[in-house]
Amino acid sequence: MIMYQLKRTQLLKSDLKTCWEFFSSPQNLKEITPPYMGFDIKVSLPKEMYEGLMIAYTVKPLLSIPMTWITEIKTVKENQFFVDEQRKGPYTIWHHEHHFKETPEGVEMTDIVTYVLPLGFLGRLVHPFLVKPKLEEIFEYRFKRVEEIFNQK
Repeated sequence: MIMYQLKRTQLLKSDLKTCWEFFSSPQNLKEITPPYMGFDIKVSLPKEMYEGLMIAYTVKPLLSIPMTWITEIKTVKENQFFVDEQRKGPYTIWHHEHHFKETPEGVEMTDIVTYVLPLGFLGRLVHPFLVKPKLEEIFEYRFKRVEEIFNQK
C-alpha cells in the first residue's frame, strides 16, 4: 500500500474568526469546488460542523461519472484545525486536514490530504498521469476561488 500526500498553504488577508466560519461551514464546500465536478450535497446540514458529522454528496471526479462520496468530520479544534475522512468514495483512504494559523499578515491556511488509491498496481500506475493531476487541478481551482473570496476585497 502506497500513501500519497498533497499539501497546499495559502495566506488569507482576513481574521481567524472569519476564515474559520467560512471553511467550517459544510455549505461553503460547493463554493470552492470546480463546477464541472457536479458537487451536490445529499443531506441537510447544520450551520456548523461537529465531530462525527456525516456528509453525503454526489460528485463527478472523473469522466463526468457521478458517484456518492460520504465523509465524516473526525476532529474539530475550533479556530485551529479540522479533519474529514472518506467513509465511502473512490479512495481506499482519504484523510484531509484543514489547518488555520493566525499570523501578522492574516491567516495561514494549510490543507494536507493523505490518500491511498484502490486497485493496487493499477492504482499506482494511473496515479502520476490521472489521479495526481486531477487532484492538483481541483486544489488549484480551490486556491483561486479562495483568493477571490478573501484576498481581492
